[in-house]
Amino acid sequence: MLLSYPPSATLALTSSSVLLSALSSSNAYPTNQFLSLPMCSSLSFLRSLSLSLSHHHHRGHYFRSIFAPAFCSSPKPRKFLSLRALSRSTSVEHLACEVSRPETEELWNLSNNGDSEAAFDFDKNVGSLDLKRLEVPALDVKELGDLPEQWRRSKLAWLCKELPAHKGGTLIRVLNAQRKWVRQQDATYVAVHCMRIRENETGFKVYKWMIQQHWYQFDFALATKLADYMGKERKFSKCREIFDDIINQGRVPCESTFHLLIIAYLSAPIQGCLEEACSIYNRMIQLGGYQPQLSLHNCLFRALVSKPGASSKQYLKQAEFIFHNLLTSGLEIHKDIYGGLIWLHSYQDTIDRERIASLAKEMEDAGIEEGREVLLSILRACSKESDVEEAERTWLKLLRLDGGIPHLAFVYKMEVYAKVGEPMKSLEIFREMQEKLSSTSIAAYHVIIQVLCKAQEVELAESLMIEFIKSNLKPLTPSYIDMMNLYFNLSLHDKLELAFSQSHEKCRPNCTMYSIYLDSLVTVGNLDKAEEIFNQMRSNGAIGVNSRSCNTILRGYLSSGDYVKAEKIYDLMCQKKYQIDSPSMEKIDYVLSLSRQNVKKPVSMKLSKEQREILVGLLLGGLQIESDEERKNHMLRFEFRENSCIHSVLKRHIYDQYHEWLHPSCKPSEGADDIPCRFCTISHSYFGFYADQFWPKGRPVIPKLIHRWLSPRVLAYWYMYGGYRTSSGDILLRLKGNHEGVEKIANALKAKSLDCRMKRKGSVFWIGFLGSNSLWFWKLIEPYVLDDMKDFLKAGVATLENSSVETQDINYDSGSELVEMASNHRDDDDS
Repeated sequence: MLLSYPPSATLALTSSSVLLSALSSSNAYPTNQFLSLPMCSSLSFLRSLSLSLSHHHHRGHYFRSIFAPAFCSSPKPRKFLSLRALSRSTSVEHLACEVSRPETEELWNLSNNGDSEAAFDFDKNVGSLDLKRLEVPALDVKELGDLPEQWRRSKLAWLCKELPAHKGGTLIRVLNAQRKWVRQQDATYVAVHCMRIRENETGFKVYKWMIQQHWYQFDFALATKLADYMGKERKFSKCREIFDDIINQGRVPCESTFHLLIIAYLSAPIQGCLEEACSIYNRMIQLGGYQPQLSLHNCLFRALVSKPGASSKQYLKQAEFIFHNLLTSGLEIHKDIYGGLIWLHSYQDTIDRERIASLAKEMEDAGIEEGREVLLSILRACSKESDVEEAERTWLKLLRLDGGIPHLAFVYKMEVYAKVGEPMKSLEIFREMQEKLSSTSIAAYHVIIQVLCKAQEVELAESLMIEFIKSNLKPLTPSYIDMMNLYFNLSLHDKLELAFSQSHEKCRPNCTMYSIYLDSLVTVGNLDKAEEIFNQMRSNGAIGVNSRSCNTILRGYLSSGDYVKAEKIYDLMCQKKYQIDSPSMEKIDYVLSLSRQNVKKPVSMKLSKEQREILVGLLLGGLQIESDEERKNHMLRFEFRENSCIHSVLKRHIYDQYHEWLHPSCKPSEGADDIPCRFCTISHSYFGFYADQFWPKGRPVIPKLIHRWLSPRVLAYWYMYGGYRTSSGDILLRLKGNHEGVEKIANALKAKSLDCRMKRKGSVFWIGFLGSNSLWFWKLIEPYVLDDMKDFLKAGVATLENSSVETQDINYDSGSELVEMASNHRDDDDS
């Protein structure tokens, strides 16, 4: 007898209802898990139920025997956790948890608790409007009692009970031992049984084992059901793997698979997932021909505008595509979709005024009033376009709104008048803001000081700078840079030096401020001080040198006739591939022609000893290497966390360290101060050794000789790039690889008198230095830690800035040195 599993089927058995009620009250199995199961006969249901109960009895005994008393309590029902999209001031919650149940609404909430410029303020109630049912193909599986052979029934029952109790390696060995008799029908039954009892991870492993067997034939219904379960659990990498299997078989995935994969990507706090969600959404429409639910359109659009404007502006085309799909599908367009689209347009480098006007007209035709966010966006666009008339009209609309005028409106109005050459009007608006608002914002001080410095109003700029310092608001760095540029342009070098000294006391070291001061010293001919400042920039990783500073000191050496030092700077610039200014190039060519036979000698691409050690540390911390198909050329891909103070300092240092290796597309324009969070090197054969050692088959491994390479500098960069300091001051190092490699590293550390503990969470290992061991580790690496990062990373000091969700469940108090973490957090394979 074959059992058909249509998605609309629900249990309607009186005797089964009694058992379900009893199980629900004991918290052994949540009722809703069984309600989503397909219809089956009373006998088959009771048989599967008895197997499930015996399986859980077996698992409970197994875990109690190993991990007692940690797992003594009865298992609790699984609940779908709230989903959070990582951004500076927003989160995504309750993203379409159960698409197969029509009574479950797709609720998601994104709350803005930061500055209004950080992200667009989306209505938290949007997204629970569309309850359209998503259909999935029926999955036909033979019932256990219908199999003719008793031995096969017994073996399958044993597998269903045994496999969920084992980890990956043991599970595969158990399945391999059954190869002689297991066929696709048997493996499918085991996988479906695992999904019935919500052991979806085990079901996925059985599926992966199936597809490697010679008898396997693609089963679209099974792949769809398993992919949907992986998506519901937010394991996007596993869901994507099955999704790609379906595509590779020439089939189009079901709408539910597209839907859940997009939601899984949006729920992951990992860089790059939003781009993948957009890609799947586009394929859902263009490849599958589906019309997504209203809530999915809204959910993806909200994710696009959930980051600060400078980060979100790249998603304008995608946002326009979503808006177009909403329009052509005849779905209701919420006011925040209009507002978010105008918000994205207002952050573009080139403002499309006609598009903004047409969106505002569509809002008016739809009976939607322009809210504060929309008016602020229009005012922001006016400030970029220097449109005073439109800015004044928008200002009058803001005055008519309840709740007062936000401080950003004053800031944008100041910018409008500054760009049309009326700095005194900007100052008047600033004073008006101080009168009407109880406080003055940091952005307002930055803008008005910048405006007055460009207008060369020295006394007014100085008085406002003093007022800004006394307000105790931070950061002061942008305003100090504006003041120093003002003094340099007016040749007020004494005041510039005083401003630099003050900034050194009140701000963190900054490459731009040092470069301006260096320009001033070279201009006045104080080369000794200039050389001291330049060397300080080179030695401090948080500052670094750039093309501007090198050209400045080179010009100074050439002007003073110190050709020996000029040649050294020239060699440094050639190594870093900095462009040399034309006047200096003419002089240095003449100097080199006198001392060298071959002036145009190419500089060989070679890593220094320091660069090699840094690279090993970064690779241990998670740096990725991409190789071509023939594995001849290899590329380093650097990725840094956007919202981490530690990584914001580290990325500039790494950018300067490997500047000569960087791909041209990753180099910002001259004078740009922002370093991207992602950049990569050129593809080069020189990285072949590191690719073979750390990424031999496109997967991270731990080299056999790693114990020889663990120098203090390697450990320091491993900690800065892939480590954490816990709230108690302990130090954790994140590592991917195998057990043997991690043990080798641990033994090498212990040989350095660094006692450490190891834990495993998913595919990631954590090496922990606890208590006094963290202090010894810190003493070893402190000389190589960047100065600006020491306060954040110093052992024994509690902090919350660099804490991570990944480290919250890591507990080193277990008696075992290596324990698979039992956690409700997402699997680290998804990272």
